[in-house]
Amino acid sequence: MPHRTRIALVVVSLLIASLAACGGGQSGPSMKEGLWEISIKMDMPGMPVQMPPQTYRQCLTHKDMVPKTQEQPGQTNCREVKREVKGDTVSWVIECKAEEGTVTSTGTMTYKGDILEGIVKVRMPDGSKGTMEMTQHMNGKWVGACK
Repeated sequence: MPHRTRIALVVVSLLIASLAACGGGQSGPSMKEGLWEISIKMDMPGMPVQMPPQTYRQCLTHKDMVPKTQEQPGQTNCREVKREVKGDTVSWVIECKAEEGTVTSTGTMTYKGDILEGIVKVRMPDGSKGTMEMTQHMNGKWVGACK
């Protein structure tokens, strides 16, 4: 194989590898921007009765791809302290100030075009008992354009 052909093959291989590493020019996960319907099923150790799933709708974009849940009474000053995107998966840490202390939510969401799956672990102060943890299992589907 001529020297020039080998060099050309190496250059093309490096170009393909770098495009793959960058997601082919895509910024963020493979997700449809728009209105999403998200269902949350909560698991709480020690809870005598399983809570029914909750469903809500939210607009999600590549800029704002972390689903938000409503702040609970007594929680204020929620802020995202970490976000990382790897391929189609977004992970984050959100802290909220509560009367009893800081509530920390650590989540991971994987987008697959017009569906999503994720899990959020919430750790919160529980008065004299120390801390309490719950897990939220999230599933969602794209339902249309945002209004």
